[in-house]
Amino acid sequence: MEISIQKPKPEHAEAIASICAKGWRQTVEGTLSAEYQRKNIEYWYNTDRVTKDIQNGAYTYIASAGNNVAGVIGGAPTGPEEGEIFVLYVDEHYRYQGIGRKLLKALTDDQLKEGVKRQWVSVQEDNQYGLPFYQARGFVFDRKRVTQTETGEEQVSLRFSRSIG
Repeated sequence: MEISIQKPKPEHAEAIASICAKGWRQTVEGTLSAEYQRKNIEYWYNTDRVTKDIQNGAYTYIASAGNNVAGVIGGAPTGPEEGEIFVLYVDEHYRYQGIGRKLLKALTDDQLKEGVKRQWVSVQEDNQYGLPFYQARGFVFDRKRVTQTETGEEQVSLRFSRSIG
């Protein structure tokens, strides 16, 4: 299967929204209520919002497998010599085929060109997909961040970083 990494276009919004919604839901399953999951997905991963975010550059690259969007990454510089990975999801039918690694490399190459030396990511606590992925690529745990959701639940994310330049 040929995988190509490219910039997303508005016509990819529906597929990106679906991949992100499903991927995010899988990372919080059993930890956050169905009500909060629904609200969060409606806010972040509706097609109109994703289309605007594509146009604003929040989604940096997609991985295509033929005519299918197989994965997506978004990130940007966030400060002097620092960059963030905002989102990285791979469709469950395409996982464990190197797509996440290719997407991360494309974003990292961009961030290096923009002067980023330290790359940051937040990973949901107990995320069985994200934690091993980032740790295998040199990300090191920095701190735990607990936030209160609008439904009164605690959402726990782990901050990781790595040196890239």
